[in-house]
Amino acid sequence: MPYSPMWVRPMREEVTEVGFQEVFTPEDVDKFFANKTGSALLFFNSVCGCASGVARPALCAVIKSKPAPDRWVSVFAGQDLEATARARNYIPDIPPSSPSIALFKNGELVYFVPKHRIEMRDPNAVANDLTEAFKECL
Repeated sequence: MPYSPMWVRPMREEVTEVGFQEVFTPEDVDKFFANKTGSALLFFNSVCGCASGVARPALCAVIKSKPAPDRWVSVFAGQDLEATARARNYIPDIPPSSPSIALFKNGELVYFVPKHRIEMRDPNAVANDLTEAFKECL
């Protein structure tokens, strides 16, 4: 893992401890996106309050839901700059936003949650939105 200040590590670990794979380099991102089979969720993690207070708790709540994405991956915006930029290349029509959540099915983006749909919301509301998206899209 690349260097991260001590205060960033818990923000990374919050999602990796529940099963997210973390990508650190553009090559890691390309490897993740090379597998177009099944479904995947990409989380653009962030140090902001809406990531810690809403996005990460919501994702931790839905990771065991059924249906759920086959693969879960996280890139840390503001820390892993090149990996984040590469990941954003896979959703070119979506403006940069972090935190944000992208859901893919067979390599195609099927659902996206930008920062403005995360901030100022309750984690349960975001978790409910994701659960419904999983039901509709997967």
